[in-house]
Amino acid sequence: MSEPVLGVISPIRLEYTFSAGRAQSRFLRALTERRFLGRRCPQCRGVYVPARSSCPTCGVPTDEEVEVGPQGTVTMFCIVNLPFYGQQIQPPYACASIQLDGADISLFHLVQEVPASDVRTGMRVEPVWDDERRPSMESIRYFRPVEAHNA
Repeated sequence: MSEPVLGVISPIRLEYTFSAGRAQSRFLRALTERRFLGRRCPQCRGVYVPARSSCPTCGVPTDEEVEVGPQGTVTMFCIVNLPFYGQQIQPPYACASIQLDGADISLFHLVQEVPASDVRTGMRVEPVWDDERRPSMESIRYFRPVEAHNA
């Protein structure tokens, strides 16, 4: 009896070009200034971060820019315990949905500077910015608990 195939490693390369558009370009440029920009829907008044040019609920254009955060609240999280190929962080670590103050939807990012087992829904967090400022989510290294840093 032969062994089952459990995985295949195959090199792959995907090249693509992404156009951020005006709203998201302004959001990404604001990250280089260590700020978070969202846009407010004129109908439902929801604030979307990253900024969107139209409301995903109402379908109307969003023109009003709103600065949010930088602190936020963990709304849900998962703890990564299993290693995988290409992983850059040693497990266990926490990934979380973080609703920035003033926003109505969450960003997904890492939570560090605390054991993964201590991450909780409702935890207040703040961004730790990378030294290199670039128009990318990589400008945020991770989020850390506010209490631990200000203690």
